[in-house]
Amino acid sequence: MARLPRLYLPDQPFHVIQRGNNREPIFAADADYHFYLRCLQEAAERHSLTIHAYVLMTNHVHLLVTPRTEVSLSKTLQSLGRRYVQYFNFTYQRSGTLWEGRYKSTLIDSERYLLTCMRYIEMNPVRADMVAHPSDYPWSSYRANAQGSEDVLLARHELYQRLGRTEEERQTAYRQLFRAQLAKADVDAIRDATNKGWALGDSHFSTKVAALTDRRATPLPRGRPKQETSN
Repeated sequence: MARLPRLYLPDQPFHVIQRGNNREPIFAADADYHFYLRCLQEAAERHSLTIHAYVLMTNHVHLLVTPRTEVSLSKTLQSLGRRYVQYFNFTYQRSGTLWEGRYKSTLIDSERYLLTCMRYIEMNPVRADMVAHPSDYPWSSYRANAQGSEDVLLARHELYQRLGRTEEERQTAYRQLFRAQLAKADVDAIRDATNKGWALGDSHFSTKVAALTDRRATPLPRGRPKQETSN
């Protein structure tokens, strides 16, 4: 069955996952993380991709981004991927692919899910039992979004800016969001939509996305359609 085209709407954010091939590590040393982030920054600037949150795990990466053009996301990841694979293969004397096929992505209803996705992304190291608190993990956007650490990779989304009148107020409000665990329903919804390429939002948002993109934004109902009976 042919792949559906990727969803895109101007100025609408995406949650993106890119995994290592066969879940193998894509980072082996601090220098790898630094080089990846530098490549990501340069590619994103070149292709007009705005980054709001990220986490670099051992064998995969999560990004929350807003593409400014229809090809911003794909061009950024293509450029980043080629450059990083060349570096990684040279550094570790290996050959072949590093990535597990195409990246996964979901178009996000920002009013409902943007801050939830930021928490989902930055809590990944905690859910993986790598650290006790997201502030303990150095390869994510949490310290910048929650504590004001400088991170040239990031640009604040409008919804983040609404958290307070000053940077201090916004950071305090953002930290408060992490006091409660993410609802399981939200975690499942983010994972399902991202892995399958559907829109992440309520039925109204999905209907709007489908109408604007001329592409299904949700899966078809399960089971065979009911046959009409003649009278």
